[in-house]
Amino acid sequence: MKQKIRANGLIAIDAILVNISLVIAYLLRFDLNYANIPERFTEHLLKLALIATISKLITFTWMKLYNSLWKYAGIYEVGMVVAASFISNSIMICYVFLSQTSVPRSIFLICILTDTALITGIRFAYRVFRRIIKGEMIRFTNSKRVLIAGAGDAGAIIVREMKSHPGLKSTPVGIVDDDTFKIGKKLNGVPVVGDTKDVSKIIEKLHIDEVIIAMPSASHKKINDIYTSCAQTDCKVKILPSVSQLIDESVVMQKIRDVNIEDLLGREPVNLDIEDVCAYLKGQVVMVTGGGGSIGSELCRQIAGFSPKRLIILDNYENNAYEIQNELLYRYPDLKLDTVIANIREKQRLESIFKRFKPDVVFHAAAHKHVPLMESNPTEAIKNNVFGTMNVAECSDKYGAKRFVLISTDKAVNPTNIMGATKRIAEMIIQSINKTSKTEFVAVRFGNVLGSNGSVIPLFKKQIEMGGPVTVTHPEITRFFMTIPEAVQLVLQAGAMAKGGEIFVLDMGEPVKIRDLARNLIKLSGFEPDVDIKIEYTGLRPGEKLYEELLLSEEGLKATKNNKIYIAKPVHIDLAMLRRELDCLKDIMVTNSEGISEYIKLIVPTYKKAENGN
Repeated sequence: MKQKIRANGLIAIDAILVNISLVIAYLLRFDLNYANIPERFTEHLLKLALIATISKLITFTWMKLYNSLWKYAGIYEVGMVVAASFISNSIMICYVFLSQTSVPRSIFLICILTDTALITGIRFAYRVFRRIIKGEMIRFTNSKRVLIAGAGDAGAIIVREMKSHPGLKSTPVGIVDDDTFKIGKKLNGVPVVGDTKDVSKIIEKLHIDEVIIAMPSASHKKINDIYTSCAQTDCKVKILPSVSQLIDESVVMQKIRDVNIEDLLGREPVNLDIEDVCAYLKGQVVMVTGGGGSIGSELCRQIAGFSPKRLIILDNYENNAYEIQNELLYRYPDLKLDTVIANIREKQRLESIFKRFKPDVVFHAAAHKHVPLMESNPTEAIKNNVFGTMNVAECSDKYGAKRFVLISTDKAVNPTNIMGATKRIAEMIIQSINKTSKTEFVAVRFGNVLGSNGSVIPLFKKQIEMGGPVTVTHPEITRFFMTIPEAVQLVLQAGAMAKGGEIFVLDMGEPVKIRDLARNLIKLSGFEPDVDIKIEYTGLRPGEKLYEELLLSEEGLKATKNNKIYIAKPVHIDLAMLRRELDCLKDIMVTNSEGISEYIKLIVPTYKKAENGN
């Protein structure tokens, strides 16, 4: 009812405006002097006004001008008014021509301009009046002063949204952008005040309360640089995360969120060769061991999207396997999915599984990976990472798998801990078996994954929630990081490149200081490092390095068609000798567990056990 009253009111106003527009058109045509209008024109003026009113209101209604929400009016609504005025005045020209009424033809061209000016003018005047009534024009006294990083489409949308919605209590007072051409100009009335490099100075100069990073296509390095500058001030930082979220402009403000650690540490998007990946996964039986873990479950998610003939989730832990099973069945109702609870240490159980499913592609992600825990429990690391890998690899060979991809780690390079040494042995196993097998055995080696089980980030978050301190082992310790989806995409891509025997090394970018990571997380949580939340250095743990490596000294590095994946030159490993060494290792585990580290050094010459965390 209220909407009908408003529409009728607008129709009445438009009826008056089109008549005023016609009078103004006549006056403009005859030098703003009514006396100059010939009598043959004035005698038809009232009749013309009546017909103009009827034809224009019908056209406006047909063009749905009364359905628009004029408090949000923009270029589209103005364009519709111009179109409606053009059509209705064209109708008037046709009427005059057919009826041979004496009217100057130029009147109607002038009317298009005057109609547009009056009709849009009254509507935008309503917007201004409405803002005054709601107190928006004086909102500067009780709203946040916002600086926007990015003078592109995203920045323009945010400025417009803030100006249109006083309830947001946010006033855009300036914009920064890397394009020097834009500096000094205005975007929707807001000045571009400088470069993103000067953001900390501009925050102080303009007394900014909040910065919104509106650069959806910017690199993570650029976002990190802007955040680092903002972190030197007390203002809050938010971000509009991705280009895809600009599709619906009406919800852009809802997409703005706090900056998270992935925004700062994440890397550039992976260019996945869909055709290559699809070719070796589509229509194949694919098995993922450790399929319920952080890497394994993401492998399952992405593999399911490539239409495998069947997907087998194999895991020893039922809860995780159950969760990913339910998620995949919901997202891919037509997927043939089997969830198998089994331990890779049990060869006989694996034999029965492989005999039943005969997988074409095996992704081996099952492993013990916590460095300090494996230092305390070396036999468990060996049983899982070494003999478990041997079991899965031998079954893959025996039952005719086409491809076997081992998920390895940078800790396998010059290992200083049991976990890394066992993963290096796992690499040696698949490289040695590859020489005599029809199965293509490869390994993919990468560093730490953001948000994975055992990652330092969840630990830091818990410590911050508890009020600190946040514990870092050493002020200079560094690690490589990538996101789980990126790591898995690269694993799938590496699998597509496999010819057998390769160790694929993922480009991890620049290493990150864990101290800086801790400080950023504390800042992102709304606290001041070393003031609200303390950072304590506890010393390196047994088997822990200051920095990680991705290549052995004897390995070369060969580029691939994907600029984020390299191939380490295969190292010669004799399978028969390796089997004898592993048999001896199995005996030592039973008879002399104290001698495990020394014997592993014989198998992995680059292994050097760290003493007392040094």
